Amino acid sequence: MIPSQAEIVIVGGGAVGCAVAYQLAKLGKRDVLLLEKSGLTQGSTWHAAGLIGQLRSSRNLTRMMQTSAKLYAALEKETGQATGWRGVGSLRVAASQERWLEIKRMATTAKSFGFELHLVSLAEARKLFPPLNPNGIVGAALVPSDGYVNPADVTQALAKGARNGGVKIREGVCVTGILRDGRRVTGVETDQGAINCDVLVNCAGMWGCEIAAMAGVKLAAGAVEHQYLITDKIGGLPPDLPTFRDPDGRFYVKPEVGGLAFGGWEDNTKPFGKGGIRKDWGAELLQPDFDRFEALATQAQHRIPALQTAGVKTLINGPIPISADGEPVMGLSPGFDNFYIACGFTSGIAAAGGAGLAMARWIVEGDPGMNLWAFDVLRFGDYHAAPEVLYPRAIEAYANYYTVAWPSHEQHAARGGRRSPLYDTLKRAGAVYGQKFGWERANWFGLPGGEAADKPSFIRPNWFDAVGAEHRAVRERAAMFDMTSFSKVEISGPGVASALQRLCCNDMERPPGTVIYTQMLNERGGIEADVTVTRLEHDLYYFVTGSAFGVHDRAHLARYLPRDGSVAVRDVTSSRAVIGLYGPRARDVLQQATGDAVDNDSFPYMRARQIRVGQAPVLALRVTYVGELGWELHVPMEYAQHVCETLWAEGAKHGLANAGYRAISSLRLEKQYLYWGADLSPDYTPLEAGLSFCVAWKKNADFVGRAALEKQKRWGVKQKLCWFSLPGEKPVHGGEAILSGGKAIGLVTSAGYGYSVGKSILCGYLTPEHWSASNFEIEAFGEHHAATRHDKALYDPERKKILA
Repeated sequence: MIPSQAEIVIVGGGAVGCAVAYQLAKLGKRDVLLLEKSGLTQGSTWHAAGLIGQLRSSRNLTRMMQTSAKLYAALEKETGQATGWRGVGSLRVAASQERWLEIKRMATTAKSFGFELHLVSLAEARKLFPPLNPNGIVGAALVPSDGYVNPADVTQALAKGARNGGVKIREGVCVTGILRDGRRVTGVETDQGAINCDVLVNCAGMWGCEIAAMAGVKLAAGAVEHQYLITDKIGGLPPDLPTFRDPDGRFYVKPEVGGLAFGGWEDNTKPFGKGGIRKDWGAELLQPDFDRFEALATQAQHRIPALQTAGVKTLINGPIPISADGEPVMGLSPGFDNFYIACGFTSGIAAAGGAGLAMARWIVEGDPGMNLWAFDVLRFGDYHAAPEVLYPRAIEAYANYYTVAWPSHEQHAARGGRRSPLYDTLKRAGAVYGQKFGWERANWFGLPGGEAADKPSFIRPNWFDAVGAEHRAVRERAAMFDMTSFSKVEISGPGVASALQRLCCNDMERPPGTVIYTQMLNERGGIEADVTVTRLEHDLYYFVTGSAFGVHDRAHLARYLPRDGSVAVRDVTSSRAVIGLYGPRARDVLQQATGDAVDNDSFPYMRARQIRVGQAPVLALRVTYVGELGWELHVPMEYAQHVCETLWAEGAKHGLANAGYRAISSLRLEKQYLYWGADLSPDYTPLEAGLSFCVAWKKNADFVGRAALEKQKRWGVKQKLCWFSLPGEKPVHGGEAILSGGKAIGLVTSAGYGYSVGKSILCGYLTPEHWSASNFEIEAFGEHHAATRHDKALYDPERKKILA
């Protein structure tokens, strides 16, 4: 018999589902029911390789993996259930100079948040991993705390720990439907009856998108084939052999019962279950594909010669979950208040323990305890869930698992789906496109006679001079940006002003025609969104946020806006193009293109007006993210090309140029303008980020996060964003370590070159004991650079340019 009621129902009995159940029990939740359609571990967990690698691209993602490793090391003692945990460390080698730079960058990032990683010599690498062929290896790195587990055993241990904490686990129960009432799930239907619940957690792995679809949610997650080979016993292997990764060879290795197991991330893996996966699929495997595995085997045999003569025990080919960008999909599902997602884990064993804790906190405390934007379900939209996007992107992400993590890397699969009306015009002008949330966006423009394609580099990319020319055009003349991909929302109704007063920390009760820069916060005061909101009419506001943040920010709005019909939200992203016009000659260009007055008295900074450019009706917002006089011109899509042509006709004599998003990155750093997802996140408050001017303490309204900010104001902040510069051009991209007295004291959140000031500019959060220091250095790729700290922007600190 299954219960008819549970406070929390978890669907899926793999490593992630059992970890969520375990961590919920640790947080005191007893009325938890886990449902598994077949048996625990069946699906993809049971045939996983089981490597536990912890270092990721950010502090928080690394913390999540560290939680897993620490849990697995202690779980057998706690539960009495074997886990197969071996904390033997991991060795990673570089077989190219580019890879060695990447590893040195990883070492610097690890240093910035106190993670133990050692660069080791070839002799040390050979001693650590005796089967290694060192030919062609440039360098190596050791993570002593990595290891591996038996995936099935560790999952059973998690399940036992959950049961010990009061969790009920029912195997052989298939969920067939989800019951809902508005924004709330009220229960699930199963093949053995209905179960009511207060919270539903989708941990269904490969079936995650099918479970989500039962609630009308389109999930950008599926499955692909993954192979690894297990050898017969190989003589002479030491018992404490670490796991091994050769990312240039695209393969990994772990000890396996006297032999080795090795697999990797090849091109053109096959999608699995594209048309749906059998519900009775259990502990099954796919037919091995030796032809597809051959290239990986060749690389592995070169690097580990013992594999050339080792017998083959088996080649395992099993389906594994994957998302549209290769990262997990976690969090509160859009459109719901109690339906959580934890799916798409390609490295589910390594992530499960930490992901389980983050999900348990999300469910119990309303917050995962750290910024997990890189994994958040809200980073995806309907676009990513389309099979024509999901599977090509997933296969590309799979193949790129060990690709060098170049700065400004762009995906290439499933491109061209969302295009601005200016796409072809800018392409003919030499635009080199990237993509954001499916939108094609001009990153930069090739110089006459120069290249018009990205060539990645850690040191000096091929677009450096072209972006510099665009940067200088903005600073010296005028430039036009296609910003159509901005997410744009109209919020209206008789209750809109009071609702936004509660949601936003700035004062939203401004006169119509006012542009307001504000943040939306969580209860801890952390920044959930960084937006501009324009009051168009008494009961109509126009909300503009970043291209990739629309789903996230609308979900935050929906969570807090009243549900009595007094406020309506309408996404107008696809109906309006946006053209940015910036530079000291921007007013000259715009004034000649319109009959409306745009002088400073008629059209001051942070104001909005309806004007006409040529034949087109335009909502002009005088606001800037580049630090120059200028406007965002919001235009009905059908007029966008006409507005572009009109501005070009009038702008030629003023030296008007095209510019792209990489120029914006450089321009905003010179002005100390911030980017959500790097400099701003739920981990940081406005007071810590230097945005106190956006907090309207005196407004006659409470707002979400106010109590936390008042506490910070009273007792002081425990960290704050600090700005630095390095002389000349240095290879800094974000993720570098901030040093003082030779000790790592912080992590760089944003970095780049400021072409106007001739300096490399960086920022990062420091704790109070370091605010008055003067001996700062930045470590980049293992080299130390003396840094100067700045309180004010390096360019136009008095804001004379934008107020002109």
